[in-house]
Amino acid sequence: MRLLYVMDPMCGWCYGFQPELENFLEKHSLAEVDWIMGGLAPDTDQPMDENLKQTISSYWHQIEKKTQVTFNHDFWKLNTPYRSTYPACRAVIAAERLKAKSAQQMVKAIQSAYYLEAKNPSLKETLIACASSIGLDENQFLEALKSEETEQRFQQHLSITHQLQVRGFPALFYIDDSSPDRQQAYPLALGFSQTANLEQQFNNIKGK
Repeated sequence: MRLLYVMDPMCGWCYGFQPELENFLEKHSLAEVDWIMGGLAPDTDQPMDENLKQTISSYWHQIEKKTQVTFNHDFWKLNTPYRSTYPACRAVIAAERLKAKSAQQMVKAIQSAYYLEAKNPSLKETLIACASSIGLDENQFLEALKSEETEQRFQQHLSITHQLQVRGFPALFYIDDSSPDRQQAYPLALGFSQTANLEQQFNNIKGK
C-alpha cells in the first residue's frame, strides 16, 4: 500500500492532522508513505505584517478547537515571524537525503519546535537544531540544506503538488499502482480529516 502525503511542516492544519494520520498508519503498518513538501509560502526575509500575524494566530485557536493538538501562543511574542515556509520544506528533503525514511521524524521535529517550543522554523538555526535532534550531523545537514540537489528535489515536490492539483494542505492520496500502464491517485483527505473518515474513504476506494 502506497500513500502520498502533500504537506508543509509550517502548516497549522497539517500539525492538527498529524495525530489522525498516525492513527491511520498504525492500522496500515505496511503502508509506504511518500512525504511531499507542498511549499506553503516562498522565501522572504520580510517580517510578517500585523494583519497576517493576527490572521494566522487566530487559525491556531481554530485548529486547537477542532483537533487534538495544542499550540504555544507565545511564539507571536517571542519571534519575528516570516511568511516563509520553503526553508522548512527543504530541511525535510535534506534530512531524507541524509537518512532514509526520516521525513516524518524531521517534520515532527519542526512542528514541535514551532508549535510547542515557540521557535522559528523560517530560521536556519532552528532547522539545524531540529536536524540534530533526530541524530543528523549539523554540518552535513547544513551542506545538504544549501545544496543544488535538495533544491532540485524540492522543485520536483512542487511539481507533483501542482500535477495533483493540490490547493490546500494537508492532502493525502492513496496510490493505486496495480495497473502496469499508469498509476492512479485517489484522495483520502483534502484538508483536515479524522482517522475514521480516512478509513471510510480508503474502504470506499478499495471497494470500487
